[in-house]
Amino acid sequence: MPDIARNHTDIDRYLEEYFEKDLLRFITCGSVDDGKSTLIGRLLYESKLVYDDTLAKLRADSERRGAVDGAIDFSLLLDGLSAERAQGITIDVAYRYFATAGRMFIVADTPGHEQYTRNMVTGASTADLAIVLLDVTKGVRTQTKRHTYLCWLLGIRTFVLVVNKMDMVGFSQQVFDDIVAEYSQFVDELGVDDFLCIPVSALYGDNLVSRSAIMQWYDGPALLEYLEHVDVGERELSFPFRMWTQTILRLEDGSRAYAGLVGAGAIDRGDEVRISPKGIAASVARIIGPSGDLEHAVANQSVGIVLNDDFDVSRGDLLAQPSRTLDLADKFEARVVWMSEDPLIPGRSYLLKIGTLSVGVTVEAPRYKINVNSLEHVATHHLEMNEIGVCHLTTDKPIPFDPYEECRSTGAFIIVDRLTSSTAGAGMISFGLRRSHNVSEQRYDTSLQQRSVLKGHRPAVLWMTGLSGAGKSTIANLLEQQMCELGIHAYVLDGDNLRRGLNQDLGFTVEDRVENVRRVAEVAKLMADAGIVVIVALISPFEADRRMAKELIGADTFVEVYVEAPLETVEARDVKGLYQKARSGEIPNFTGINSPYDAPEHPDVLVHSATLTPQECAQIILDYLLLDRNLRSL
Repeated sequence: MPDIARNHTDIDRYLEEYFEKDLLRFITCGSVDDGKSTLIGRLLYESKLVYDDTLAKLRADSERRGAVDGAIDFSLLLDGLSAERAQGITIDVAYRYFATAGRMFIVADTPGHEQYTRNMVTGASTADLAIVLLDVTKGVRTQTKRHTYLCWLLGIRTFVLVVNKMDMVGFSQQVFDDIVAEYSQFVDELGVDDFLCIPVSALYGDNLVSRSAIMQWYDGPALLEYLEHVDVGERELSFPFRMWTQTILRLEDGSRAYAGLVGAGAIDRGDEVRISPKGIAASVARIIGPSGDLEHAVANQSVGIVLNDDFDVSRGDLLAQPSRTLDLADKFEARVVWMSEDPLIPGRSYLLKIGTLSVGVTVEAPRYKINVNSLEHVATHHLEMNEIGVCHLTTDKPIPFDPYEECRSTGAFIIVDRLTSSTAGAGMISFGLRRSHNVSEQRYDTSLQQRSVLKGHRPAVLWMTGLSGAGKSTIANLLEQQMCELGIHAYVLDGDNLRRGLNQDLGFTVEDRVENVRRVAEVAKLMADAGIVVIVALISPFEADRRMAKELIGADTFVEVYVEAPLETVEARDVKGLYQKARSGEIPNFTGINSPYDAPEHPDVLVHSATLTPQECAQIILDYLLLDRNLRSL
């Protein structure tokens, strides 16, 4: 019994010491084949943190991959996906948790290939320190600089340049010094002043856990020794309390707890908070953790907050300490990292997610992009994959935020493609452009209902899309005439006519087509608000832009009409001679020939203009409007 009691005491002491250890989150990044996974795998092995059964499996896997003499391929500890093992590269972020006598660690092993930059950014977004790895035989490469720059953009201020594979250059100090000199010049220009360079051989364990006997000329710390003692500060803890509401929990006593991850700062029971963007002041009645009530919560804890009253709080609202005022804006400047294979199209509508809040957003043409090798500012009209630019963004409603330099959780966002729901980009807010403070909506007393009653019908926007020559303008003309005879106030917004005036400054590039649709949608919305039935006759080739128009105008008012005709039919008509010019190269970016057309998959009305007369097409659309949309029902 005494031995059991002593053992329990030892275990309790061990657990107490264990959970009191400091936590360091760091990332490993760099080019493909620089040895990131091998480095971390070897680090775990040298730290005696790999279980015997795992080690045995690792030896077997290594042997199957061709290792000889019992050698271990330590990258297999982290490259867990079958595709990663097959290709010998890291594809996804691999997180590993481990602890030593001095500290606990969470390491994000990230891919080096350009195609997977978004995964690298994901890993860096929560890291406090970056290990930038490079292959000594290949030196400082573009990807080395890009990853360093991305880490710096994402707020990491402590860097370790690990110069790997020193065994392949005979552990040469001169080679190491030359690389350090080149990298130091780059990070000096970037403004990084907290970095260390360590020569290692991840394959043989030199300078990982202990100093290498071979590289006596190196007098700095071994990598693990440095990681155990480096001070990266506690920026998130020192900032005022911030927590995005993720979900609402109904408690047994009927009260509601607003659950989320504390993104910054600390909160005590009884503290005051402000609910943004609603601007409601409240105080904290309870803090609920996984094991019960708490008196205190800090950054990186998941908790439920119960307020002193039953306020209107929903997912995406931000609970914040009022000691530092939050910014609130619907237009701001940000640094954007583009990660999609499809380029960033200025003016196109995307989704922006900041914390748990999701809003619509459009991005203006970048002010400039950044050459990651020279850090020069380069003029551009869009961003390609892996490019980094400074842009102005406009959201469809004001969002609360802090500058990213001050708080990551309320200053970072991602941009999501509306069609594919994939992450297209990531950004860091620099500052608000004060648009929401300077421009406010002016409300008038006359309502849409009054205007509709006056006209005798409800408004609508008939958005007619189709290839050039499909018959949109002809059908629109007939529709307007029929509506006039029925006493319906209608007006046609024709694509060609608009380009003679409102949109005469626009060309036919993708960016200009997006802006063309945006302007027409804004005008149609205003005319519909005046009570008019608007007939838009516009090629509008991209599904994303027609969706933007529908969201802007409203689903109840918007009617998508697809005037369908095969390319061979419209090309045979070629009433304006445009297809012939496009085929001969006289007209670039012509829809259907050298520019794509996204046919609607589920239009409200589909008319086949190749087999029906324009009169029949117009009648189908009019019947839909009167019978299915109840245009005259007020």
